[in-house]
Amino acid sequence: MTPTDILAANGPLAGLVQAYAPRPQQIEMAEAIDAALQNGESLICEAGTGTGKTFAYLVPAILSGRKVIVSTGTRHLQDQLHGRDLPLVRDAIRRPVNVALLKGRTNYLCLQRMHDADNGSPDLDRKSLALLADVRLWSQQTDSGDLAELADMPEESPLRPAVTSTTENCLGQSCAHFDDCFVYRARRRAQEADITIVNHHLYLADLALREEGRGELLPPAEIVIFDEAHQLPHLASEFFSRTASSHQWFDLLRDCRAAYVQEAGDVPAFLQGVDRVEKAVRDLRLAFAAGEGAVAWHEAKEKPEAGSALRALLDSAHDLHDMLEALAERGKLLAHCQRRLSDLLTITAEFHEPSAGPHVQWLELRGRGFALHQTPLDIAQEFQSRLADSGCQCIYTSATLSVNGDFRHFASQLGLGGVAARRWPSPFDFQSQVLLYVPEELPDPRQNGYTELAMERALAVLEMTRGRAFVLFTSYRALNIAAPLIRSRVAFPVLVQGDAPRTELLETFRGSGEAVLLGTASFWEGVDVRGQALSCVIIDKLPFAAPDDPVLQARLRKMEEEHRNPFTEYQLPEAIIDLLQGIGRLIRDSDDYGVLMICDPRLLSKPYGKTFLRSLPRMRLTRDPADIGAFMQAHESGKWKVESERTGE
Repeated sequence: MTPTDILAANGPLAGLVQAYAPRPQQIEMAEAIDAALQNGESLICEAGTGTGKTFAYLVPAILSGRKVIVSTGTRHLQDQLHGRDLPLVRDAIRRPVNVALLKGRTNYLCLQRMHDADNGSPDLDRKSLALLADVRLWSQQTDSGDLAELADMPEESPLRPAVTSTTENCLGQSCAHFDDCFVYRARRRAQEADITIVNHHLYLADLALREEGRGELLPPAEIVIFDEAHQLPHLASEFFSRTASSHQWFDLLRDCRAAYVQEAGDVPAFLQGVDRVEKAVRDLRLAFAAGEGAVAWHEAKEKPEAGSALRALLDSAHDLHDMLEALAERGKLLAHCQRRLSDLLTITAEFHEPSAGPHVQWLELRGRGFALHQTPLDIAQEFQSRLADSGCQCIYTSATLSVNGDFRHFASQLGLGGVAARRWPSPFDFQSQVLLYVPEELPDPRQNGYTELAMERALAVLEMTRGRAFVLFTSYRALNIAAPLIRSRVAFPVLVQGDAPRTELLETFRGSGEAVLLGTASFWEGVDVRGQALSCVIIDKLPFAAPDDPVLQARLRKMEEEHRNPFTEYQLPEAIIDLLQGIGRLIRDSDDYGVLMICDPRLLSKPYGKTFLRSLPRMRLTRDPADIGAFMQAHESGKWKVESERTGE
């Protein structure tokens, strides 16, 4: 049986999927992946929205009969694959396939941490303590320990970190609950599975741990399929970084106090040492300027108070480490705290001396916290060297991997220069389904007052589409300027990122029928709203990365030193791929239609605007707002479809 047999109009999958229709692009993609797997090759696959890439890679994966890891972009996609898509394909092919779902440890209940919280946690409020009783009851009934089963525990609940473990605070085999541990139980199931479904965060964390010689999270596999592969370069950069944050320090110090109470209790100087380190961490945050954002470390440490505050933290932490060494033999909790402190000290100390090497050191400030990061300038070599150890074939797939059909940018970031690439365009008729509107007479987006002027034009469009819109911004600053302006001028419900959890905002948006949702990066991708609840996507400006980002600055400098063009080779391709992700929110089905408004005049006024336009699906372009009303009216009355069929568009 071939992928074509399974995906054909009269194939076994058609009998299991309601209103099934074969898609030529999907069949071609499945055959290409099947051929690559049979030939022992890796493959890059770009499949436009509506291609059905999930079935296109699952069918050859199961037919291969080999050990497979499927890595997705989000936990939501993991659940969809495990609960719906993979069982469908498995039933269609009629092969016994053992499937496991494996998430990161912070998604599973930690019995030890729950026990500690039961014994008293001063950080928990009354609501969390009441929820803890429900968690305790559920812990005796659940088989998986996956917190997704607890509908009453939202992602942002303060109870979650209190009843889950991290790599740093997990006691491993020395834990009293190790035999019943949900994390290790899930990993054992994955070891026995034919197909294991993970997400990119977990897969990259596994690569990082293996490199450091600290064990492994995932089973060995012969094939790895990366869905939403466009996310990999950014996430790999994040996971191959070394970080020391105030959160890590405070988490460690809290555990030091708890370990001391349980396993020592007779050395008062120890708690005084913990207090000194905590004060030093807070003083280091105060030594930096107020506000939030990222800055290169060589700039941040120019302040004399920053250098002295870092030295004070290192000195007090070394003193605490000496005390932990003396107490470590008292118990496993204290011994574990000592190892964690040693690791955190090593990373933090690297920021005290001048740094050299193929990385950039930078400071991130967020609220009352901070993080010191050391990020590789080029992740391609690290990614490939870690991947090579696994000896597996890789399939990389996404709707947005190329720039005008050119895959060099994506391939160079991950060191995939020798890997073949194929592209299948979306089966949707963008020429008929989308009207692209670029307003006239808007200033350069870098000028003061641009956001207010752009939103004035957007308000007129929102009236014509009767809400039903995403307004996507490239920065929180622009979002915060636009939100009160739009709220005061439209009669539709206005939902703003940050007012509620992302899932709640999306549910409200879908249920409203005429809402306007304002969001930044997290709403540019991974959001699926089908039908006319979403009839308009407005993008404030072309999504070039912030020029003051310290990692970007360092990478661009490196490219200049290599006599390369940073703008055309890096900044422009990154912006195009991000734009394509944002545009992809609008058309999710063959019956969808809507208006795409890109406010940025540079799309038509700058030479590089042509590169953007050539990378977009073919769609009708207008600068006349009157065309929007006519487009929407024609579609809603059904006249547009009739006219398109008559003219052959």
